[in-house]
Amino acid sequence: AGRSDHARSLGPKGSDPHKAAVIGDTIGDPLKDTSGPSLNILIKLMAVESLVFAPFFAAHGGILFKWL
Repeated sequence: AGRSDHARSLGPKGSDPHKAAVIGDTIGDPLKDTSGPSLNILIKLMAVESLVFAPFFAAHGGILFKWL
């Protein structure tokens, strides 16, 4: 239902924008379903790493700017 509603608003059926919307939706849905869980893991990992390395950056934060 969502695909046809959005594609219909882009132009008449068979037009280039309509075809692009249908193809994008067809490819985008499975890609979203497969990449979503891995991106969720990556976001959680980045949050944990920031908490682990926070004391190091707090203690040695200015050392990077001395090298530049």
